Amino acid sequence: MPRFAPRPLPLLAAIAALLCAPVTMGAASYSNTFDARVLAAHNAERAALGIPPLRWNPELVESAHAWGQYLATTGRFEHAPERHMDPEGENLWAGTRGYYSPEAMVDGWIREKRYFKPGSFPNNSTTGRVADVGHYTQLMWRDTIEVGCAVARGRAEDVLVCRYKNAGNYRGERPF
Repeated sequence: MPRFAPRPLPLLAAIAALLCAPVTMGAASYSNTFDARVLAAHNAERAALGIPPLRWNPELVESAHAWGQYLATTGRFEHAPERHMDPEGENLWAGTRGYYSPEAMVDGWIREKRYFKPGSFPNNSTTGRVADVGHYTQLMWRDTIEVGCAVARGRAEDVLVCRYKNAGNYRGERPF
């Protein structure tokens, strides 16, 4: 009967490589993890209502990053000017620097569903204020197929900007 002995060196080398991976991968690891986590948070909510998942769009990430940097460096908090030729939807979020996870940031928009009521936009809020559901309806908009998000760090706040194609929140249309 053959005898098999454990080989500790390859196992130890594999463990060491795993432990060193975050250090050797640097910022690229954070970016990929952030991207995947933000996309998963969006798609989990969409899946709960049977809405097709969004795809990650690097061009939207660049657009979101540029606007987020502007907001973080100026201390302003406002939507970007609308692009009429190729409109993008946009959600903004801000919170204490370094405190919130990507899922918690997106959840800030998802929690607006507590005020959502079915119907044509902008008559979707139980409070009568579209601002109470507008982030949620954009996140869930049935015709939106792509998203790209970026976080910018201001002095005291992180600013999350997500951009969406196709844009949502059109008057007279049902979100989903």
